[in-house]
Amino acid sequence: MKLSARNQFKGTVVDIQDGAVNGIVKIDIGGGNIISSVITMASIRELGLKIGGTVYAVIKASNVMVGVDD
Repeated sequence: MKLSARNQFKGTVVDIQDGAVNGIVKIDIGGGNIISSVITMASIRELGLKIGGTVYAVIKASNVMVGVDD
């Protein structure tokens, strides 16, 4: 798999929360870091995602917002 996105993190699926249309997939990328992704239930099924499975979190963003408390 080759992608143009530079932020690719290999990890392990640690939780999948099923919803009616979308699900939340939590990926442990090591160092105590968990990435959460909201994807369709159809994608979860088509990718065969299971807890303990190895996946890649691919992040492609043109904007990153930064905020502080008032």
